[in-house]
Amino acid sequence: MNNVPEIEAFYTSWTWRKCRKAFAEARGNLCERCLKKGIIEAGSRERPLEVHHRTALTPENINDPSVTLNWDNLELLCKTCHDEERERRPKRWKIDENGHVIL
Repeated sequence: MNNVPEIEAFYTSWTWRKCRKAFAEARGNLCERCLKKGIIEAGSRERPLEVHHRTALTPENINDPSVTLNWDNLELLCKTCHDEERERRPKRWKIDENGHVIL
């Protein structure tokens, strides 16, 4: 998860859980990126899907429902597609020559 308390609190909130569930159901519980490739990747207890925020949540936008709860900012992804998306995003931190994390 995230190490920002406000963001962690959002992801455990009833509001987010309700939004996430409704969004996944509206998308047929299928990975949207796999579906575009003709692959039907349904979510299950063993292979849960993840609701991804296209615009990453930050302390600056965490209280803005047009970012956090807006379905236009959400995408339903399988774990493989979600992991690929995380790798594409620039990291919010770097490691210096001494091995220390720089934010």
